[in-house]
Amino acid sequence: MAVRTMPPRTGTRPDLRPDRGAPRRMPKLKTVIVAAAAYAISLLFLFPYVVMLLTSLRSQDSLREVSFWPEEWVWSNLANFWTSGLAGNLWVTLKVAAGSTVLVLLVALPAAYYSARHRFRGRTAFLILVLITQMFQPTAMLVGIYREVFQFGLVDSIWSLILVNGGFNLAFAVWILNAYFASIPRELEEAAFIDGNGRFGALFRITLPLALPGVITALIFTFIAAWNEFVVALTLTTTPENQPLTVALNSFIGQYQVDWQNLFAGSVIATLPVIVLFALIERKVVGGLTAGSIK
Repeated sequence: MAVRTMPPRTGTRPDLRPDRGAPRRMPKLKTVIVAAAAYAISLLFLFPYVVMLLTSLRSQDSLREVSFWPEEWVWSNLANFWTSGLAGNLWVTLKVAAGSTVLVLLVALPAAYYSARHRFRGRTAFLILVLITQMFQPTAMLVGIYREVFQFGLVDSIWSLILVNGGFNLAFAVWILNAYFASIPRELEEAAFIDGNGRFGALFRITLPLALPGVITALIFTFIAAWNEFVVALTLTTTPENQPLTVALNSFIGQYQVDWQNLFAGSVIATLPVIVLFALIERKVVGGLTAGSIK
């Protein structure tokens, strides 16, 4: 019987790393075309924001200049935002957006969870009704909204804006959260029941942490929609102190003249919080939007 002998170990391992001197593969033509088209489209969408930023840094005399870049950078336009009294309107906008988001999550979370975990009679009709409510625009029901708000004595109140914005963003949040709750296996909750957790314990300890991307998606879209809302706020608020920033910026638009540099300076400051918030949780938003697409 032949005995196989192993080669002696030399103490060195073979180099499995790729050859650094090997030439890199050139990207395919299709990849280059798609990437170029994506960059061109992104620049097309970013161009108005660049113009808004550059206009906010111009002086009044240089607004009609043909040059794209301002010859004189007037940074005081951004500082004038805080001295013009619009900081209070920014605070009103923040309270309305935050209050609407909290209200939507408080209502949408139990509704979406129950509809995802229970096959009750009329479930499909309920979800279709929720989707139908998303088709209505606040402008189409503005007269009815104002009448109801007037009867409850909430005209020129922040609470009226919170309730209306929360109501119009509730349908989207229910649909997003319903899809995400449905994608979470029931077995995880059943294991939590065996460990001694009740329904609420399993929900808060197991389901909600796993559904965090969907919750963040509903949060960010509700917050942005309430932050940018204009028509309802213009109708329901009368005093400048109670108006959100989207309405207060109209003070720079006169009958015969528009204060473009200060108007755009306020628009830049109003846009920055939303951009920062979206950039911080962009990955969670993508995960929430694709929930339920892969089984």
